[in-house]
Amino acid sequence: MTISTARLPSLCLTLLLIALGGCAHAARPGCTADIPTLFDRVSPAVVMISAQSINPYRLQGRVMHIIGSGFIYDSNGLIITNSHVAFGRQTLSVTLDDGNVVPARLLGADPIYDVAVLQIPKPDRGKFAPVALGDSEHVRVGESVIAIGNPLGLDQTVTRGIVSGVNRILPDTPLSLSEPLIQTDTPINPGNSGGPLLNMCGEVIGMNTANVPDAQSIGFAIPINLVKSMVPYLIRDGRLIRPWIGFHGTMIGADLRKFLKLPLTDGLLIEVIEPGSPAEVAGLRGGEIEFTLGTMSLLLGGDIVTSFNGVPATDVEKIAPIMRGLKVGDTLRMSVFREGKNREVVYTLPERPLLPGDIPEEQAGVQQPSLSPRPDKP
Repeated sequence: MTISTARLPSLCLTLLLIALGGCAHAARPGCTADIPTLFDRVSPAVVMISAQSINPYRLQGRVMHIIGSGFIYDSNGLIITNSHVAFGRQTLSVTLDDGNVVPARLLGADPIYDVAVLQIPKPDRGKFAPVALGDSEHVRVGESVIAIGNPLGLDQTVTRGIVSGVNRILPDTPLSLSEPLIQTDTPINPGNSGGPLLNMCGEVIGMNTANVPDAQSIGFAIPINLVKSMVPYLIRDGRLIRPWIGFHGTMIGADLRKFLKLPLTDGLLIEVIEPGSPAEVAGLRGGEIEFTLGTMSLLLGGDIVTSFNGVPATDVEKIAPIMRGLKVGDTLRMSVFREGKNREVVYTLPERPLLPGDIPEEQAGVQQPSLSPRPDKP
């Protein structure tokens, strides 16, 4: 998948870490299988996903065909892939390793973290052989990895590389929605989306999800531990339920205040208020004046949040867990600085709906299904 601001929500806190180097080494002691052996073992669990979307608002080019990858998650026919491969598609089919093509049904999807769960029919005989899942918490920079997928629709292709970085946060990601990714130099191309990134034990440590079009040998994978934590909720609810905070912005510190020479205070500068959100109802104010310096762009003039639920909003490492730990129904208490005065803002968090920036740009004109409880669930 190509990274674009249309897929990811708008500007917030950039937490990019410096890439670390290292020599390639085994995933852990005892993992000595060569790549052909790993490919023979894992490739039967890797599938090709074909999808079709119809845009009713176009007269030309209204039918879009999508090719992606996925992997068998359990013996009953659950398939894990990217949301941008499967969500909002009118038709879905899966090509198995033996060449059989079977229909697929979308059980649940989360466009923000880009994870989807499909169900395919159980085989007439026996059960599917799922791929082994690893532990992404123990992934190390410099570790050798391979990717198996269907780049450009080429069936069952394997590429190799190393882990180039861990805990990567892509730019333009709100703090409450930040997703730490695995960076790899393993070649990842369109069609690889949703396929597995494997260690040298043949275990899935990530799901390939994005590449940077203007860079060479930079790709990203969703850590498998995050995927494993989401799957039960996607199956049960059809979506990932998260609270709607309703704003996003950028941290303001002493260095930035000194540079701007404006009467600001340390905290989270609110740049954008999402329409219809509880933040808008509570009267929070976003920015109106654009300030650009090099690659940095800010919207100035908005409120500055100086504390979240009693914790000062001056340390990213302290407020990030608070923001990510909020749940639907929780109360958010904030101290807000505006025009030299402080005030308290309190509101209850509703469920966050699917917003226009959550889906890829090419899907923006396609009618999207609502991410509501599954119709076969009460």
